[in-house]
Amino acid sequence: MKKLAIIGGGAAGMMASILAARRGLEVHVYEKNEKLGKKLYITGKGRCNLTNACDMEELFASVKSNPKFLYSAFYGFTNLDAMDFFEQEGLRIKTERGNRVFPESDRSADVLDTLRHSMKKEGVQVHLNTEVKNIYKEGKQFCLELSSHRLETADAVFVATGGISYASTGSTGDGYRFAEDFGLKVTDLLPSLVPFNIKEEFVKKLQGLSLKNVSIQIKDGKKVLYEEFGEMLFTHFGVSGPLILTASSVCAKKIKEKELKLILDLKPALSAEQLDERILREFEGAKNKQFKNVIAVFFPAKLVPVMLELSQIPPEKKVNEITREERQHFLNCMKELELTITGLRGYNEAIITKGGVSVKEINPSTMESKKVPGLYFIGEVLDLDAVTGGFNLQIAWSSAWAAAMSVGGEYEL
Repeated sequence: MKKLAIIGGGAAGMMASILAARRGLEVHVYEKNEKLGKKLYITGKGRCNLTNACDMEELFASVKSNPKFLYSAFYGFTNLDAMDFFEQEGLRIKTERGNRVFPESDRSADVLDTLRHSMKKEGVQVHLNTEVKNIYKEGKQFCLELSSHRLETADAVFVATGGISYASTGSTGDGYRFAEDFGLKVTDLLPSLVPFNIKEEFVKKLQGLSLKNVSIQIKDGKKVLYEEFGEMLFTHFGVSGPLILTASSVCAKKIKEKELKLILDLKPALSAEQLDERILREFEGAKNKQFKNVIAVFFPAKLVPVMLELSQIPPEKKVNEITREERQHFLNCMKELELTITGLRGYNEAIITKGGVSVKEINPSTMESKKVPGLYFIGEVLDLDAVTGGFNLQIAWSSAWAAAMSVGGEYEL
């Protein structure tokens, strides 16, 4: 019986262990933590957005690095296959806004329990608190040096160590080191699905304010790098929320190189002309009121003092004394509120790592290294990343499937 060593007991490692064991392999999972799936446990704010029920076109469009590499894997084990897998293993699931798929219970622990139960059922041998320090090859056998000073051998190795985001979950970049030790290229690494630092001091006054139905643009000079509509959040350091996290997956490299502009449209449902009419209507109905007492109709309470300041209109000025130019400037503040992005937050706040083991080194049908037969890389350790919404976990499931089907090729399911 072929012996498979899987390094890392996260999403990709757990799924691969189940599928490979079903192929008749003796499967050993080596996990440095005291339990499996620590990062999976905190995904989706503890609810675990386990895939996305969109069509294949959207699935590929949601992958921001090397989507074509995933063609075989995504079609081999689709998002619907992932949903079927969990349902057949007894997990009740539901689909929410944006086709996001969650466990019906809203508990990531139930996803983990499902995977752990399946691993046990298939006879996977799990070694917790066991760090793989080094891997090398002797002939056709792989040798794994463990933290317990033991030496284990295997016929094949899956590296499923994740990236370097959320290091507290065990993602400390071991997989990149293993790849480089075998002569494989690792691309530049960046935090992704991560908040932005903002230069303007006034954002601190907005900490905790969530804005729904706003539109953002990220611009490099006059060039628009990203444009989207949705929800965002102000923090003590800058901005976060779904819109911003997705933007980071598109603009991370540029943000690392230079400051960029983040342009907010606080009233995207209205054209400039329609918004001007709305402002005039409000002013008309409150002619003798001071500007500071009228402005509240346009914004959430926390935003009012900031917009008052940015408008440059004296707070005590009566509405019927506001000039056309002042009104136009106020309108521009609403339609084009400009912020300066000074950088990305660190890996401890990044949901995933952008970059990783170069996919040019990997067979896309099998996830096997082109240089080192029997050595496979799956999940986030690869230079693959997607936007939020369950897509990154789908990469984990699909790449795990491709590797498991390959390594157990001589067995039938």
